[in-house]
Amino acid sequence: MIGKLKNERLKLKKMETTGTKKQSPAVEEPVKQALRHEPSEEEIRHRAYEIYLARGGAPGGEVEDWLQAERELRSGR
Repeated sequence: MIGKLKNERLKLKKMETTGTKKQSPAVEEPVKQALRHEPSEEEIRHRAYEIYLARGGAPGGEVEDWLQAERELRSGR
């Protein structure tokens, strides 16, 4: 009986150290957010150019176009 309990404790300890134990939803959400795709500079540049063209190619809105592109790509559009 003592051997069986010891075995169970070892299994639980192993689960804790290997991460196989289910995490709480409060922990899972930040992990999911961290795993989301972070857009590359090239992807942002391409989307900002599309936004620039969509607004008629008028000069002066480069920063706004870039920020909008970042927001869209990070949120998944």
